[in-house]
Amino acid sequence: MAGTSVLLHCRSLVWIGSRVVTSGAINNNISFIVKQSVRDFCSKMSAAELAKKAAACAAVDNHVTDNCMLGVGSGSTIVYAVERLADRVKTENLKVQCVPTSFQARQLIINHGLNLSDLERTPELDVAIDGADEVDDQMNLIKGGGGCLTQEKIVAANAKYFVVIADYRKRSKVLGEQWKKGVPIEVIPMAYKPVMSQLCLQFGGKAELRMAKAKAGPVVTDNGNFIIDWQFDAVPENWKSVNQEITLIPGVVETGLFVNMAKKVYFGMDDGTVSIKE
Repeated sequence: MAGTSVLLHCRSLVWIGSRVVTSGAINNNISFIVKQSVRDFCSKMSAAELAKKAAACAAVDNHVTDNCMLGVGSGSTIVYAVERLADRVKTENLKVQCVPTSFQARQLIINHGLNLSDLERTPELDVAIDGADEVDDQMNLIKGGGGCLTQEKIVAANAKYFVVIADYRKRSKVLGEQWKKGVPIEVIPMAYKPVMSQLCLQFGGKAELRMAKAKAGPVVTDNGNFIIDWQFDAVPENWKSVNQEITLIPGVVETGLFVNMAKKVYFGMDDGTVSIKE
């Protein structure tokens, strides 16, 4: 956007209005509050990224072995998992076949020089590692914030062991506590309107067609479909039943509800440690 700037180095630069200035050039009349808020912002960002990396590295170290058939998830946390995987493959000479869950995952695998496969050649996976938008106390997940839910669920369902990696902000007692954008639902384009109506009629809440930010029109998935985000009013007592009922609506391809699928969750904490739930 014209007139804005990017904060490049948190320790030496401060964003003031539309200008970036060095800390030594900041005028004395710049309030302490402004400078402190920028430092706090940088600190929070680095803590979150540190947490993602810690969870990703722990999962790869604990679950990837030689001759592993691996499902590679999508999202920002997976980037760290692939980086760690590539490092281990190089230093330990591991042989790993990687099945992606999205175009992003495929590019990560290729760009890191890893062996790319698919479910046609590798239909049975030893483990799948993926992120989540939210994880509740029962290890139910909401996924699909990045629009890759269908391929993510297919890959996870074909793995003997499904491992989730996330930072501390994704942990909730119940779904909807942290993630406020609703349950992503992939739909056939011609059916999006009737599916939205049926969701509200059958379950209440609000359903919205997800619109793209860098193009005109709706988000289009890797499968050529649309995404509906269903925001529920009250937390259902039985997510498994809700998931099954939604998938029965004509036009629904898949939901972002991953119920009774995760075997272990690695939560990276803001101090760099990892909390494991299983």
